[in-house]
Amino acid sequence: MDLSTLSVPQLRELQQQIPAELKRREVQDKANILNEVRAFAKARGYAIEDLLGKEAKIKAVSSSGNKVKVKYRHPENPELEWTGRGRKPKWVEVWVATGASIDNLLV
Repeated sequence: MDLSTLSVPQLRELQQQIPAELKRREVQDKANILNEVRAFAKARGYAIEDLLGKEAKIKAVSSSGNKVKVKYRHPENPELEWTGRGRKPKWVEVWVATGASIDNLLV
């Protein structure tokens, strides 16, 4: 990806998307690694819980997770979405600052 071709607003939007994407991928990587370790142990006749001991509890990571449904979506760019939780994204702040109603973004 050639970042030099992107405008400042595009770079800022990309910057906002990166932390969420990193978090999503880290969760998926951990789940994949855990599944590989379980398969490795199982191939040798053990359950991973047996190897770690009873005091070690392993939290099963589901692939779906507890994802919150999107509540707001930009009408012109459907990639811009927000669950309504946490701090308002810049694109929502810009939308409201231009005098438009946040209700127009409801999904």
